[in-house]
Amino acid sequence: MNDPRFPAAILAGGVATRLRPLTEAIPKALVEIAGEPFLAHQLRLLREHGIERVVLCTGYREEMIEEWVRHCGPIGLQVACSPDGPNLLGTAGAIRKALPLLGECFFVLYGDSYLPCDYRAIQAEFTMNGKSGLMTLCRNEGQWDVSNVEFESGRILVYDKRNRTPRMKHIDYGLGVFRASAFSGVSEGLSHDLAQVYQELLAHEDLAAFEVSGRFYEIGSFAGIRELDEHLTSHREPIEER
Repeated sequence: MNDPRFPAAILAGGVATRLRPLTEAIPKALVEIAGEPFLAHQLRLLREHGIERVVLCTGYREEMIEEWVRHCGPIGLQVACSPDGPNLLGTAGAIRKALPLLGECFFVLYGDSYLPCDYRAIQAEFTMNGKSGLMTLCRNEGQWDVSNVEFESGRILVYDKRNRTPRMKHIDYGLGVFRASAFSGVSEGLSHDLAQVYQELLAHEDLAAFEVSGRFYEIGSFAGIRELDEHLTSHREPIEER
């Protein structure tokens, strides 16, 4: 069955202070992992899972990312950049600005996340439930980062990145799916956080969930960089589509 993937927005505008001094001269998206800029690995993974169009929401050192896309971007993907401009817009503010490039429904992932998951199944779940947003999550038990989700019987009960509870055994995996209407409450040109959008959707019972069985990789820390470098150097994650 012909089932084209939604486009994907990648949030690549952060200043990456945790990776200083490495990111004083380059944006996090271009940090070298296994011999290539991280963005090359990230885009290749999306392409392998059937995504054909990507919008990079850029901010810090955006000109370097745009230059890399012009000259080195992977073949087979349409890649556009949506720069924040003079003021950083935050994760949700950046998506709000990029909506004209994204259309009605789209994936969202962070610019430091490498997510080998079943994108087809996630999109199908989102389409079936009809809600304005979907959060992917995985059972974490504090293993890869601090858990931030209470999840039970297929439903998210609580999502909070600041106020943690002992009942939080899951973590936001890093991949969301949204309708453009989910960002109707985000003021254009102002900074807004994606976590607030998730929480607002949850409060209105308008947020679906998809539990991913595997783990995520990230380059938001030096430990994460070493771990992903080792993973990509040793093998490629198999693509599992339903």
